[in-house]
Amino acid sequence: QVQLVESGGGLVQAGGSLRLSCAASALTFSRYGMGWFRQAPGKERYFVGAISWSGGITYYEDSVKGRFTISRDNAKNTVYLQMNSLKSEDTAAYYCAAIEAARWSPYLIRKSTSYTYWGQGTQVTVSS
Repeated sequence: QVQLVESGGGLVQAGGSLRLSCAASALTFSRYGMGWFRQAPGKERYFVGAISWSGGITYYEDSVKGRFTISRDNAKNTVYLQMNSLKSEDTAAYYCAAIEAARWSPYLIRKSTSYTYWGQGTQVTVSS
């Protein structure tokens, strides 16, 4: 059974940093692109960024460009989200998700319905 498990969330002051991890199991990890989404209370789940199966291509939502970085270690079946210069509006539950290589496109990676597997989420709270 495929599992994606996020970790690394917590409470941080504005301007601080956090690194989220997402560890995959029972998944041919190197054949999947990985995405990060976030969801604030009462709001929809929004795309944050994604990384291709090789790690060679990344996309980010405009509000996090220059602050967030996605990377992956296929040997460890893990994808990371490095978040710097955090703002109060970054407060949300963060989810990682796996997208099949065949669905990878700049358009589809932004759609939550394109992803096959999801983690349970980790909470990030940024205090101002």
